[in-house]
Amino acid sequence: MTRTAVVTGASSGIGKATARALAADGYRVVLAARRGDKLAGIAEEFGGVAVTCDVTNEEDVARLAAAAGDDVAVVVNNAGGALGLEPVADAALDKWRQMYETNVIGMVAVTKALMPALRAGGGGSIVTVTSIAADGAYEKGAGYCGVKAAERYASDALRLELNGEPIRVCDIAPGLVESEGFSLVRFDGDEEKAAAVYEGVENPLTEEDVAECIRWVVSLPAHVNIDRLTVKPVAQAAPHKMARTS
Repeated sequence: MTRTAVVTGASSGIGKATARALAADGYRVVLAARRGDKLAGIAEEFGGVAVTCDVTNEEDVARLAAAAGDDVAVVVNNAGGALGLEPVADAALDKWRQMYETNVIGMVAVTKALMPALRAGGGGSIVTVTSIAADGAYEKGAGYCGVKAAERYASDALRLELNGEPIRVCDIAPGLVESEGFSLVRFDGDEEKAAAVYEGVENPLTEEDVAECIRWVVSLPAHVNIDRLTVKPVAQAAPHKMARTS
């Protein structure tokens, strides 16, 4: 029996790579993102189901749950991202609110909406893509660090609440990923600033690297739970320590 995997933020980056990886493993994949035009093209590659969905919109999330159906095996909460890189004293509060809504409230809303289908299907996996930004603060990153930490603790609490049920809760925490559009969005489309993030770094992670981690944790025997998987490029020892060639 083909089971369903739902991936949010699937129109680009880690979400797109994850949708492809799970489809290759035989899942019926439901892809969700705000950019419906891009989403449809990706879904067509492997017969997936595209749902135009803003995870901060209650009606959109309800439509996503309806499209997923009543037997869901995997939920990948990937929608979100970073906005801005300013010190707290100069914080753009509208960006902070937007980050919290998409990363945290969106993750909770999707998980809540799909929980009945996870339970009805006899269990499965809830995977949330956080970040090593959740491990500790760094200068000018308070907003992003905060929302990723909130995602992490929501995930940790959920694991405790579901103890005794056949649903595993996993946190994938990537370091530096050269992901489609991530830094461009963070810097409001400033290509020079976005490129500087990766300058001189030998082999940052790719979207496919993170997708493989997600594919692996959900492919393990049902009694095995990977609470948290931190993945960084060899060039990155910590969020604040990066080897650069120039």
